[in-house]
This record gives sequence, structure tokens and C-alpha cells, in this order.
Amino acid sequence: MGMSSRTSPKVAMMMGGPSAEREVSLSSGRECAAALRGEGYDVTEIDAGADLCDRLRDAAPDVVFNALHGRWGEDGCVQGMLEWMGLAYTHSGVAASAVAMDKERAKAAFRAAGLPVAESRVSTRDAVMAGHVLPPPYVVKPVAEGSSVGVYLVAEGANTPPFIDPALEVPLMVEAFVPGRELTVTVMGDRALGVTDIVTAGWYDYEAKYRTGGSRHVLPAEIPAAIAHACCDIARAAHDALGCRGVTRSDFRWDEARGRDGLILLEINTQPGMTPTSLSPEQAAHAGIGFGAFCRWIVEDASCGR
Repeated sequence: MGMSSRTSPKVAMMMGGPSAEREVSLSSGRECAAALRGEGYDVTEIDAGADLCDRLRDAAPDVVFNALHGRWGEDGCVQGMLEWMGLAYTHSGVAASAVAMDKERAKAAFRAAGLPVAESRVSTRDAVMAGHVLPPPYVVKPVAEGSSVGVYLVAEGANTPPFIDPALEVPLMVEAFVPGRELTVTVMGDRALGVTDIVTAGWYDYEAKYRTGGSRHVLPAEIPAAIAHACCDIARAAHDALGCRGVTRSDFRWDEARGRDGLILLEINTQPGMTPTSLSPEQAAHAGIGFGAFCRWIVEDASCGR
């Protein structure tokens, strides 16, 4: 990674930003900054705005910890800027970030790698509202957003297509609904850390993810060993298929009635939530890696492009 010989390596914690996931990013950034200070790093917190380049230049960090979530911070945009500036940064590079954020292009890469994904197609708001693009049940979501922002579930037997918020004048992905349990696996380098079963009372939407009590995490997931092994294998393969770096989290649905055939890869997250109670740090802790050590590993894994 090429850190300098300073006693306390300098880290710029890049967080916040203008995306729909700003508050989640601020929470991740603050928690990681505190943990890294506890590990002996000199950390400068930077809320990513229009003056981001100037603030990074002034901070002169050894490493930029990218705690941004969503558009601009997770889709290759800021990664390209950091490479232009010659700064080492955490998580995946430009190409992997851009492809992962575009759910349909990521699925094309997963299909090419032989990984199990649901039927889907990209459409416009007008087309989605004009008639069923797929037979119900199906899910409608922005092609390039995270944290279940702007997700619509069209139930089986629905007579009419959904009304889509006018603010979502973006490409939409219409995806066949996959029934079953919500499973997730964190990959750290080339290691799958475990499988969590996410239990909710209903749809695992933005509120369920971030509202206190909105979901319950069962770790390790109480599932057959063969399914757990398959989840870990697919998560590593998805990480590799996109050329990801550092930490990623792959999300699955598993229909128990169909056994191994019921396991479907939904998407990969190249910058998972990073509070101590977030899914990936939870899995790291279960694997014996404390939050401070997890953050330190991410910094030590940083690179200036790939």
C-alpha cells in the first residue's frame, strides 16, 4: 500500500456526501474513525462535498477510507477522482464499483460466471406504470441505488402495475420476486466470514435495515451446512467475478422448499455498512475479528487502483 513511515499513519475518513444514503454513511464514517483512532491512526473526517478535492489535498492522507454509500461514492465516480489524485483508498476500484452499482450489469457478469440470479430486465418509469413488465410477483428498484431505496414489491395476483414516485426518473430494474429467507455473506479479501439470516416481520426495506428493531440478525444462520457452504462459495465467486477488492457483502434469497436450487444471488455491496452492529462487522466479530482490527485490515488493504 505504500504508507509513509509516520508513527501515526494519516487516514482521511470520507463520508456523508449527497446520496440518498448520506445518514448511513455518516454513521459508518464516525464509527470507523473512532475505531481507527483506537488503533493508533491519525484520522481526519471529511464530509464529501463540492470541495472534496481541496480538503483531501489539504489533509494529505496516507490512505483514504471510503465510507461513502450510494451514488457518486460507491459507483466508481469518487474512485476515479482518487486515482487521478494518486491517493490510496479502501474498498473496490473504479470498474468493480461501477459494475456492482449497476444491478443489471452486475447480474450479467454473475450469469457469465455461472452464478444463480433471478430473471430481470431494465425498464423506464412510464413502461413500468403502463403494464406488468414481468408476471407478478416482481420487484421494481432503481438500477443504481443501494439500501433498498425506492423499492416496490408487486404482489402475486396484482391487477395493476405500481405507481412509481415521479422522483424516480431513473432506469429501473424489474426483477422476478424470489421467495424465501434473506441471507447475507461478507467476503474479506478471499475469505467468506459467515452467513447471517436476516429475519424481519415483512419486507426488508430501508426502514427494516436501519430502524432499531426493524430486523433481527441470526448468526450463524440456522441453515443446512450445504447451503451455508454454497452461500460462501457464491459470495467469493461474485467478489471475484467483478474484480472486487477489500470487503464486500453478497445478499441472497433462499427458498427452502427448492433446496440448493432455491438459492439466488440478489446483489453485491462493495461498501457495506460499517457500524459495529452492521452486518459485515457483526460477521467479522463472529469470526474473531474485532471492529478495530476489521477497520485496520481495510486500511492496510487499501490500494491506488486496480
